[in-house]
Amino acid sequence: MDEERLIELEIRFAHQEETLRVLNDIVTRQQDRIERLEQICRQLAEKAMGAGDGVFKGTAADEVPPHY
Repeated sequence: MDEERLIELEIRFAHQEETLRVLNDIVTRQQDRIERLEQICRQLAEKAMGAGDGVFKGTAADEVPPHY
């Protein structure tokens, strides 16, 4: 293998390593965001489930007026 070819392969390898590092950083950030969003969804689901059993206390303006 001649020296030019070896240098070209080393350069390609270096670029691929950098690309993998960048992609790994992106995937890691996405996973962190997914975990935060899942936590928010769980919290909202718990609030929604709790709202039906009288835990949620709204204001008088939120109440349905009686029908006459």
